[in-house]
Amino acid sequence: MEEKKHLLEQLHEIQNNDDKHYLPKEKVVELAKKHGYDLAQVYGVETFYTMYSTKPRGKHIIRICENQSCHMANSKKLIRHMEAILNISVGETTEDGFFTLELSSCLGMCSVSPAMMIDEVPYGNLTEDRIDEILATYKEDK
Repeated sequence: MEEKKHLLEQLHEIQNNDDKHYLPKEKVVELAKKHGYDLAQVYGVETFYTMYSTKPRGKHIIRICENQSCHMANSKKLIRHMEAILNISVGETTEDGFFTLELSSCLGMCSVSPAMMIDEVPYGNLTEDRIDEILATYKEDK
């Protein structure tokens, strides 16, 4: 019974150890069997929380906030800009597998909205030009 308290942590470990940043079905099935979880319960957890993904993602995960303060600071325009420069829609990964674009309901950065995170790095006070500059620094590391 004690093991079940750590399901979220176990799912994080699986996802963090995967180079595509997702929960491969075979690993989730293995986890469920090993610890006696009902597979439907595990699936419910992995699909409820936005921090988990059931499909492969890019090397860098971009999360743009769309909560009220970011929305009022014109995040929709920045989302469209991001989609255009990456040539993908929200929820997709660039052809080279480098970036995945996702939305977030809140990043806790309302005082510097609009905001986004790339992996675990926060960026606030975004403009189209600032986004271009930020993405350029990641592309240099390719």
